[in-house]
Amino acid sequence: MKSGKTEVISFKADSSLLEALRGVRNRSDFIRQAVLAALRNTCPLCGGTGVLSPRQMRHLADFLAEHSLEECETCHERRLVCLRGEEA
Repeated sequence: MKSGKTEVISFKADSSLLEALRGVRNRSDFIRQAVLAALRNTCPLCGGTGVLSPRQMRHLADFLAEHSLEECETCHERRLVCLRGEEA
């Protein structure tokens, strides 16, 4: 994390989250690292909302005209594959 000016951010937590965090040694650092990890893994299209707008869906449909969504044979995660130059 870059050093410099810091700001305090607070959030509400229910009792189950508080209980889960009780055993964490440095809660501030743990939460900071969890937020950073979540931000690094946010969907670039929906921004982490899990929902695409109608315009985003049209853009995705245009993109998928030359790409496909397939399962990786190695890790079994879904991935985008470019079909340009192949028979679609």
